[in-house]
Amino acid sequence: MTTENKPLEKVNHMIRNSIMLKLLVITTLMLLLLIPASMINSIIQSREQKNNEAIAEVSDKWAEAQEINGPILSVPLIYEYEKDGKLIHSTKNLQILPKSLSINGEVEPEKLRRGIYEIVVYKSDLHLAGEFDLDLDIDSTNLKEIQFHNAFVTIGISDLRGIKNIIKFKWNQEDLEVEPGSKLSKIIYSGIHVKIPHLQKQWGTNAKFQFNLDLQGSRNLSFIPLGSNTDVSLISSWNSPSFNGSFLPDEREISDSGFSASWKILQLNRNFPESWIGDFNAKTLQEASFGLDLLVPLDDYQKSLRSSKYAGMTIALTFLIFFLVEVLNQRKIHPLQYALVGLSLILFYTLLVSISEHSNFNLAYGISTLGIVAMISLYSISIFKKVKVVLLLTTILIAIYGFLFVTLQLADYALLMGSIGLSLILGGTMYFTRNIDWYKLNFDTN
Repeated sequence: MTTENKPLEKVNHMIRNSIMLKLLVITTLMLLLLIPASMINSIIQSREQKNNEAIAEVSDKWAEAQEINGPILSVPLIYEYEKDGKLIHSTKNLQILPKSLSINGEVEPEKLRRGIYEIVVYKSDLHLAGEFDLDLDIDSTNLKEIQFHNAFVTIGISDLRGIKNIIKFKWNQEDLEVEPGSKLSKIIYSGIHVKIPHLQKQWGTNAKFQFNLDLQGSRNLSFIPLGSNTDVSLISSWNSPSFNGSFLPDEREISDSGFSASWKILQLNRNFPESWIGDFNAKTLQEASFGLDLLVPLDDYQKSLRSSKYAGMTIALTFLIFFLVEVLNQRKIHPLQYALVGLSLILFYTLLVSISEHSNFNLAYGISTLGIVAMISLYSISIFKKVKVVLLLTTILIAIYGFLFVTLQLADYALLMGSIGLSLILGGTMYFTRNIDWYKLNFDTN
């Protein structure tokens, strides 16, 4: 019986006293702990997917992202020509864009809840004004009739459910009735239209227009620069806008109390003319879209997911501390104890995402850090048997999680911060282990 146990005793002796074998065991444990770490990533992504589903559901009921496209003045033209001995009649619209277009408004965000999920939507109060230059020469080739009496203006609004008040459209000094639906479905798929009376009397002059638009939506608000000169000015209490599209603001000011932004876009900045005949340029109109997103930048799920990607680094640094304590204090630590500490480090990310769903990320991070650091520190008292070593471990763990927190907040500088931090940690480890003779080093077998 004693003879049979000798090989096992030799293996156990090697594990207890061989530095290289202990490093191999620790490395294997680290690799195995990456499996539950990847499972944590899947949990976070699943929770984020449910959050996105809640956003989509609320947006579908509130109103989707809004795009303002218009106004476009359309004048029907009747053409008559012969083809194969037959007289053909064809109707095409003369599309006229505004000479000037001014949009001023206020965008107010509002936070709604769907269960435990928070969704950002907005209400906007927009004032649109400008004028059309009606002094146009129309090609008279095959032209039989200009139907001024059927002229209309189309205003594109991507989600009509977001209109909250009656739109009062003023053409020159006349109030006109707004009707639902777009009459230019190939150019503007969703919107409203206004019939323009007495246009023939106004032909050759400039016609002014203005109207207010009380519009709600979610996630995004954008515009098409139809004016030969398009000026857009927006203010909001939202303090983290994301400007996007073909044009960025010429002027912007962002503070904790909100933002203001203004755009000035010329006809020469876009790839479509001031007027044309037919249902063309739908694609080029869309390509000129610009506006802003009202999304939470780097939301709690994104921060949790980014933090979980540092799990390997956190485990490696913590195991390094325990290993150096083993080496420098000749204090043996069992692989099972390494495994328990590693699992507690993985538990941090589960606590983080679950608590952040019911509070803000910063508070969740603080609670999770306090709980895990306290757990590991109390457990290490029975391992190290030295209060100073435990205090040093606690300080280093707090420093690691503090460094990770700062890195998560600085999204644009995360790679730089991470590179500098890891360089300092590696340099410190090399400094404190510079005098260790690893070839002669073995654990005390007593």
